[in-house]
Amino acid sequence: MKFIDWFPYYQEIRQQFGYSTEKDQEAANLLSKMIRKKALDIKVLQKKIAGKQVLAIGAGDGLISEIEFIRKGRKFIKIVADGATQFLLENHIKPDIVVTDLDGDPFFLRKADRAGAILVVHGHADNVNVLKKIVPTVRHVIGSTQVMPVRNVYNFGGFTDGDRCVFLADEFEAKEIVLVGMEFGGKVGKYSKKAGKNIQLKRDKMKVGKRLLEMLAKHSRSRLFDTSQRPVRGFKPLIV
Repeated sequence: MKFIDWFPYYQEIRQQFGYSTEKDQEAANLLSKMIRKKALDIKVLQKKIAGKQVLAIGAGDGLISEIEFIRKGRKFIKIVADGATQFLLENHIKPDIVVTDLDGDPFFLRKADRAGAILVVHGHADNVNVLKKIVPTVRHVIGSTQVMPVRNVYNFGGFTDGDRCVFLADEFEAKEIVLVGMEFGGKVGKYSKKAGKNIQLKRDKMKVGKRLLEMLAKHSRSRLFDTSQRPVRGFKPLIV
């Protein structure tokens, strides 16, 4: 997604949640400096995703019940949202790509990195401290941001870890994208960050993520499917 097309959506999000464009940009600049000597070439994502079938795996309430479907999807590239990484690794399934703003369990993020997964690490104003703590300890990194891209830090579109998985797959022209564990409903899954006691904030963010995917579905060239009981508009239901 071109930055000029994405930025109006970001501005709406910024206004809704009170984010600072300047501070988000500072986080992107910091991340760029931190990974300048070890950032992977973006071509590795192109090679992984282009023309492939992708499972975009979120940490929603339905994730646990879909484990056998994930196991059977050996031919699918698994792009995994943050907290769902723990679930996959506990079930001996290796993620191919982890999309994370580092609010998941650091142990499992590092374990995925050691197993060779590509970590698409997202920098924003609220995670600067954790960037400084975790980024130096992982190797297979590409940076992402929700504001202006800088060196080795890209803006693929998307807001939450879950919908950013889908935007990433779309950006590199996946043949097929299947949503797994992405209900975007009222329940917060076991492996999803609980956002402290502010569950409503989490729900509000999920609503935005769903709305962005509905927008993306109107333009995507990928075949789009959703395994949830209430599929995102524009994604065909897939019974598993």
